[in-house]
Amino acid sequence: MVAAQADTIDKRDASRLFRNRLAGLLFRSGLNRSQFAAAVGLDRSALSQLLSGETARLPRAETLIRIAATQSVSLDWLLGLSQDEGVSAEIRPALELEEAQDSRNDAALVQWHQEAAGTKIRYVPATIPDFLRTEAVIAFETRDSKPPVAVQIDDARERLAYSRKPENDTEVCMPLQTLQALAEGSGAWTDLDAPLRHAQIEQIAALTDDLYPGLRLFLFDARRTFSAPYTVFGPMRAAVYMGDMYLVLNAKDAVDALTRHFDQLIRAAVVRPHEAGSFIGDLTRS
Repeated sequence: MVAAQADTIDKRDASRLFRNRLAGLLFRSGLNRSQFAAAVGLDRSALSQLLSGETARLPRAETLIRIAATQSVSLDWLLGLSQDEGVSAEIRPALELEEAQDSRNDAALVQWHQEAAGTKIRYVPATIPDFLRTEAVIAFETRDSKPPVAVQIDDARERLAYSRKPENDTEVCMPLQTLQALAEGSGAWTDLDAPLRHAQIEQIAALTDDLYPGLRLFLFDARRTFSAPYTVFGPMRAAVYMGDMYLVLNAKDAVDALTRHFDQLIRAAVVRPHEAGSFIGDLTRS
């Protein structure tokens, strides 16, 4: 009887510690419950049940591992067995190199976007954002790459469809010179016919307005501000694009640092989201 009672108390203590630390992670993330639940792979009702204290039962092992991995904490800390919050190497290394199958069509990218569903995506593209490209520009840019152009067109359509969902929250920062070169037909765009370039400009302008505010496009002056291409996938990870591979950052401090860098790009922007559509549209008329 005494042993059974002690076991019940232990379970309740473990559940309480887990609940308190889960609530702390939710608060620290800055997300609402729906967004946080999506980030850790739960539905909102399941998260609410875990936070309510209605049961002393802990979630399944795979759920605990997923929460620990996405929030960059150790399992021991999450369960109240340790005061050390650091992530163990078994959950996720702080730094990874991921081979890029293609700069836009990549299984890892798809997975990272799915895992970050419901959180903010911060994106500095290497060129035109993939989901804003016309089919002609996709064919032009990927004519010598794999997978086939048709596959990449389908991929761009899927990402555009996702960008139209109510839960989409994407910020894009890019140099205005990229779009100016496209409009002028200079640099990488020298061999692309003017009608195709202008159609691409018009599509970017239209989609920038159409997808706002779920998509917010900021343009900075590359003569004053520099950034390598990278994406921050919510609070979970960041990936720096290096041509044929990604430098994947999983440690919270590194993700936070790139998030702050992105915020600096936003502050340096000379074209803000509410004016981006008209600014881009004017490029073909100047």
